[in-house]
Parts: sequence; C-alpha cells; structure tokens
Amino acid sequence: MSLLKVENLGKAFRSYRSEWLRFARWFGLPAKPSEEHWVLRHINFSIEPGEAIGIIGQNGAGKSTLLKMITGTLQPTEGQVHINGRIAAILELGMGFNPELTGRQNVFHSAGLMGFNPQQIQDAMTDIEAFAEIGDYFDQPVRAYSSGMQMRVAFAVATAYRPEILIVDEALSVGDTYFQHKSFSRIREFQEQGTTLLIVSHDRTAIQSLCNRAILLENGAVIKDGSPEEVLDFYNAIIAEKENSTVEVKKLENGKVQTSSGTGEAKVEEIILYNSKGEVADFIAVGEQIELHITVKIHQNIETLVLGYGIKDRLGQVMYGTNTWHTKQVIEKPTAGNKYRFVLTFPANFGAGSYSIQTALVDQNSHLSANYEWRDLALVFNVINIDKAQFAGCLWNEPKIAVEEITK
Repeated sequence: MSLLKVENLGKAFRSYRSEWLRFARWFGLPAKPSEEHWVLRHINFSIEPGEAIGIIGQNGAGKSTLLKMITGTLQPTEGQVHINGRIAAILELGMGFNPELTGRQNVFHSAGLMGFNPQQIQDAMTDIEAFAEIGDYFDQPVRAYSSGMQMRVAFAVATAYRPEILIVDEALSVGDTYFQHKSFSRIREFQEQGTTLLIVSHDRTAIQSLCNRAILLENGAVIKDGSPEEVLDFYNAIIAEKENSTVEVKKLENGKVQTSSGTGEAKVEEIILYNSKGEVADFIAVGEQIELHITVKIHQNIETLVLGYGIKDRLGQVMYGTNTWHTKQVIEKPTAGNKYRFVLTFPANFGAGSYSIQTALVDQNSHLSANYEWRDLALVFNVINIDKAQFAGCLWNEPKIAVEEITK
C-alpha cells in the first residue's frame, strides 16, 4: 500500500463578481467565477514507504501549493490526497507560531496541533530546546526572533517525534550552515529508520544526497518523474533553453539518460579522455595525470565562444567545474566552419567510482545570455584505486601523518 497517493489533484484560485456568488458556490449552487487561475492541475503520483522524493521546479511552478494541499493547510479544487501515516511538515517559516508567545509556549501549541498530549510534549521539551540551541531566547516572545531562530524552533518541534512522512519546504535554506548540517543529519537518521521524505529545494546537492527520486513541476503539471540526476539535468536544460533552442533527451547504452539543449551555433563534435600513457581510457587510477580533449565545431558566426565543463559523481553532484571565461581564454568572433580543440590536463584526484563530464558552450561566464550547447553525460569514466592507501570519500587528498609520543 502506498504511503501517500495524489490523484488528479488541482488547485484553482477564483474571483467572483460578488461574495454572494462565492457563498453560492460553497453550497453547490451554480455560480460562474469572473476569473479562474489554475496553479496546479492533473497531478498524479504515489510514494512508497521509505522513499525520499525531491520536488523541483521554477518559482511559480506550484511546489509550495502542492505541499500545502498534501498537508491539509489548503483545500484542493479537484482531486484527492490519500495518506497512510502521520505527517510532520515544515512549510512557511514560523507558520502557526504566535509572535506574542514564547518559543516554549509555541512548542506546546504546535505539538498540540500535531496531536500530542501535554505530557508527551513536556517529555520532549528538553530535547526540543537542546536541538534548537537558541539559549534564553526560548523563553522570549517569537517576535524577537530572527528568521534563523524561528526555523530552528520550527524544525526542532516538527522532528521531535519521528513521523511516517516528513515534508520540508525551502525553510531550511534560511538557517546558518551549522544548523543546516545538523538538520540534514536528523533527516538522514529518520530515513534510516524508515521515514519517507518529501522535500522542496533549489539546492541540487541536497536533492541528490537525500533523495532517490525527483519530480519536476512546470506550469502546474508534472513533466518529469525519475532519478534525481536525470530530472535535475532536464530541469537545468529547461532553464538554459532560449528562443529557437531545443531540449533533447537520449537514453545511452549504459541505461543513463543524457539531456542536451542549445541553439546550435556551436557544438561539441568529439570528447576523448587519455590516461597518463597517452592512451584512450575508460578507467583511470586515483591521482593519475590525465588529458581531456574536447573538439568544438562552429556552425554559425558568433561573437564569442566559452567552453565550460564539470566533472560529476554518479549522483550527479559536481566535483569540479570551471570555464574559459574564468581562465581568460575566450575565443573572439569564431566563424562558421572553424574547429577548436580544447586540451584540459589535470590529476584525477577523485575517490574510486564512476564519474561523468558535463560540457557547456556559451558566450560569457554562464548560459543565461546565450546557450549554444549544454550536454550532460558527454563522457563517462571510472576511477579505480591501484596504488594509494585505502581511503573513503570522493576526493583523494592523502595527508602526511606524523605521530609523536608525548612524555612527561
């Protein structure tokens, strides 16, 4: 049985010529609105126990509206939400907090609305106060809190009891770095214990590290549902897409999905990886000096050409990336028919695992003004540990360790 199921969900905001017509609509009487704006429509998906889902999309896509309908703080215009379990949600910052009450009093209020009795709340109060780490402010009115302090208390009370489903909106982005690490650690602990996660974030790293699935909303509809890497690559392509450009999705032989976009004035024609012996290689040793050759062909006259590249791990997180704008190697006024070979030399200081190359051909320091070609999974290679000491992680940064015995 699905833990959460959304069926044909939709939300419209309507305006009426008079309040009487609005009241008539509430009682099922025919009353046509003067204006009707659908924020979401025909949303369908289900979530199984233990899944971690990232909801992504541009501003105005309907992400927060969707979460509010799932949590019951906003009624849908059409469709249904079926929930089998207890939900804890952190939506709008300080949502439900009374600014005149203290943090402690708001904890009693919020936890009471979550269904916990006074004794249960009192038993958890010490842990909530300790996790929030706001000191004496816990017994001062919330109106004196900063946004980060409100988030600390909201997160502490929402996660004081492990829920079946934890829903988190962008609220975590306002916290300081220390508390973000602390919050994500608690989320991971809940995941290990079987909690299902539903998170909205513009933070690619957060989605990729926490989630095993992502859903992309665009113009109030689900347009992509799949692995985080695939969905985020598609999302980036949509953002990069400009007039007359296209987004192309292609399934590769290894089963991964490659997403590319661009207007086509310049394209990567060939990309080859060479090992330290000058041989074409799919497998590279940790720390080995390698060369990446990228050949670009110009199809239309353009003012400037900049090559950008990124190296991503198997989850799609960028390990390193830069472009020739930052290295001050911009090609001026390349003409149709010209070809350029970029040779990138660097040590493979990565942990053992699978990595991919992402390329971008643009006119300046980003794709926002002109996106000639953006290609994910342009090349895939593997790093293996042949001669280094055993280590964990995605970065090879071997230290020299000195050990001294301290004598009195």
